[in-house]
Amino acid sequence: MSIWVFLKLIGSLALLMYGMKAMSESIQKMAGPQLRHVIGAMTTNRFTGMLTGMFVTATVQSSTATTLMTVSFVNTGLLTLMQAISVIMGAHIGTTVTAWIMSLGFSVNITSFVYPAFFLGIILIYMKKRRIIGDFLFGAAFLFLGLSTLKETGFTLVGDPETNAAINAFFQHFNEPTFWNKFFFLLMGTILTLCVQSSAAIMAITMMLCSTGVLHIDQGIMLVLGENIGTTITANIAAAKANVQARRAAFAHFTINLIGVTWALIVLKPFINMVCQFVGFNPEMSASAPGFAIKASVVLATFHTAFNITNTLLQIGFVQYMERFVCWVIQPKKADEEEDVRLHFITAGIMKTPELSVLEARKEIRLFAQRIQKMFNMVRELVEENDNDKFTKLLSRIEKYESISDNMEIEIAKYLNNVSDAHLSVETKAQIRAMLREISEIESIGDACYNIARTLNRRIKGKEDFTTDQYERIHQMMSLTNDALTQMNVMLSNRREALDVNKAFNIEDEINNYRNQLKSQNINDVNEHKYTYAIGTMYMDIIGECEKLGDYVVNVVEARMGVKQREGN
Repeated sequence: MSIWVFLKLIGSLALLMYGMKAMSESIQKMAGPQLRHVIGAMTTNRFTGMLTGMFVTATVQSSTATTLMTVSFVNTGLLTLMQAISVIMGAHIGTTVTAWIMSLGFSVNITSFVYPAFFLGIILIYMKKRRIIGDFLFGAAFLFLGLSTLKETGFTLVGDPETNAAINAFFQHFNEPTFWNKFFFLLMGTILTLCVQSSAAIMAITMMLCSTGVLHIDQGIMLVLGENIGTTITANIAAAKANVQARRAAFAHFTINLIGVTWALIVLKPFINMVCQFVGFNPEMSASAPGFAIKASVVLATFHTAFNITNTLLQIGFVQYMERFVCWVIQPKKADEEEDVRLHFITAGIMKTPELSVLEARKEIRLFAQRIQKMFNMVRELVEENDNDKFTKLLSRIEKYESISDNMEIEIAKYLNNVSDAHLSVETKAQIRAMLREISEIESIGDACYNIARTLNRRIKGKEDFTTDQYERIHQMMSLTNDALTQMNVMLSNRREALDVNKAFNIEDEINNYRNQLKSQNINDVNEHKYTYAIGTMYMDIIGECEKLGDYVVNVVEARMGVKQREGN
């Protein structure tokens, strides 16, 4: 095999993989929010969940995208793990559409349609309103050009006597229908899928090998089964750094296909015969026979579809037991709170498209805001703490949270900046700008909490305490501030259309009015010698930080709701 043929082979695979990626991303951009709503709304039971997974995957041409959306919904409580498993089962059926697209590329000469698609695509790309459709056409054109080139390269390889003899000599070692020979091709399909990180690419190679007669159809089917396992291992590797629910969903993905491959191996021969009979393909026919190449690719696509549909139907009734099993296998780590405080949604780097990445960033910001409210509640506990040891430990926790807050802001901002480098819709760009403002304000809330804690630490070291009235007023102010934080989390956790921004504004007005009242009262109390000027200064520092914190909360809400900043903030 010449170096030119080899480069042509890997180049055609690169075209195919890029085409699939571009198609999937463009479809997700066109229908991203709608697909997310579909997944959230149409999973009332295991069967609707299965149909939802099937529909979404067939639409976006990516079972990985469907799985990752599903996992993110599990993490945020929008879906239960049981519902997620049923969606993943449906995704296994939906992904079979990809195999039929591959089969079409091997069955029909579509080269004549590729170049007009390129021409139309470039015109649409330069039309801002039609850019996404242009991206889709470019992806489809690259996909079919890659398939066509791959097919031609395969026949070129077979046509070369020296190369053909070497390939046949290699595969003849595994012609005997023994268990170990079958296991070899199963393992090969798994490893190749892991290496290439694309089951579609390995499916295309399998079809090429079977269509040219290099690989027997039985061996090709074993490769297909291996691809089904390989693609789930990829998901498990990607979810390794994610939280426990993500790992459980990924492991369920692996377990479902492992069980499927197991039963398929038991009934493999009659299953293959049934598929071949349905297609009208004789496994023993010569590769030079008319229609061999077309039927070989159709057999692989048919087997892939039949396997996934049968596997899903067999296991859909046992979803609850699958859930118990993965929960038993993957137990949450018994880490303390500080060790577990990390990015849950975006550190794994598993999102493949900008639109879905924005969704994950939104989930991370929600978690960020919830952690900041936990930090504020620690500060409220610190106000009451008089035991020096306990005070020091709690202050240390608050300091850790402040450091974590700084790191989270930086990491989320980096992630959003990376996402913004991609081609995005105007709406998505606006969302990213709003989210960058949100994380900056949330981090400022963390700074305000830390400043209050430092002031309380100064009060402890000064050996002077607040009066009962001061404590009461501090608690009242902190209660209002906590109400503001709660409202902020409500705003971040729900759809904008269902929210009322005036609730947050009203709480902020209460905080401002109470701060002004306490400011005047403090001057009077100091003049009346109810407490010293020093303790009054620390007292007003705490009140002032709470008021600032309320301003930051309003800024977050304004960014979330897309409203202009109010005067005085």
